[in-house]
Amino acid sequence: MAATLDAIDRNIIRLLRLDARMSSARMAEVVGLSPSACLRRIRLMEESGVIRGYTALIGSAEEGSTIAVMINITLDRQTEDYLNRFEDAVRKHPEIRECYLMTGDWDYFLRVEVESPKEFEAIHTNILSKLPGVTRIHSSFSIRNALTARGRRHPQ
Repeated sequence: MAATLDAIDRNIIRLLRLDARMSSARMAEVVGLSPSACLRRIRLMEESGVIRGYTALIGSAEEGSTIAVMINITLDRQTEDYLNRFEDAVRKHPEIRECYLMTGDWDYFLRVEVESPKEFEAIHTNILSKLPGVTRIHSSFSIRNALTARGRRHPQ
């Protein structure tokens, strides 16, 4: 598949992001293809690396029982060695759910989920502040996930 995606490919990707378990028949109906043509496009995007995999988003046992904390990290230096040491250390902590190398004012964006501010304090003290090269930690607590609030997903 060429690197350029057409409108149908982009629509398939949008639908997969919303619900990767949508039946191929339903997806084909939404994008205006036959089920076999839709599946063929998905397979081509998988083989070319446009679609790299699928994942499950895991919620908590009780809706709203965890707090997402968004964390911006600044490193002392942005050399390859510093970045690699930081990323290697982050991988050792399953408490850190996501970690992105960023452009802009911060070097990394991390996300953790906690049940209380006290739990985050322990993560901040025992993990984040001890990661190699960290000079600044800026944390924000989420109020709610606007995409899943009240059981709603993206409009279709």
